Amino acid sequence: MKPLDRTLQQMRVRKVGPYIEAGARVLDIGCADGALYRTIGPLARYVGVDPDAPSTGPSPTVRFIRDIFPTPQLDPAERFDVVAVTAVLEHVPRDAQPGFGKACAHHLVPGGRLLITVPSPVVDSILGFLKRTSLLDGMKDEEHYGFDPGMTPAVFAPHGFRLERHSRFELGLNHLFVFRRT
Repeated sequence: MKPLDRTLQQMRVRKVGPYIEAGARVLDIGCADGALYRTIGPLARYVGVDPDAPSTGPSPTVRFIRDIFPTPQLDPAERFDVVAVTAVLEHVPRDAQPGFGKACAHHLVPGGRLLITVPSPVVDSILGFLKRTSLLDGMKDEEHYGFDPGMTPAVFAPHGFRLERHSRFELGLNHLFVFRRT
């Protein structure tokens, strides 16, 4: 990861961090190298899922799963207070989104929060330029397909999620969605 990749990752982590209480059980979908875990306060449990996740966690309460979500490696009975999905939804194919939303609901306790960041479609061309100029490596940006952030509530509402907050950040190029599971 280049410094700009790390900076952008940290900006997303800082946006979702305030919604994660100390002592929470967190499922981090698309955890990359575990930046969210390293940044937020003490947690009761952390599980990060990503094809490129670290192979081991630093403690018994931290677990990494090298896979895509949903994954059979995650215990179907395991529930979390928070599910974080930072810069992932734009990689999930449209036909897989209903199953993705359902799986998020399955692993989240009633009243729990689903935290999502998703870029605006214009980011795809910006990423291409930044990669060509070697300022950025990009993280699986070849999987981007121009997901419309306005569709985010439609992906999750059918699975019992109520939108609490939507805001833009990074000069309006990224969106934060905070949902509560009913």
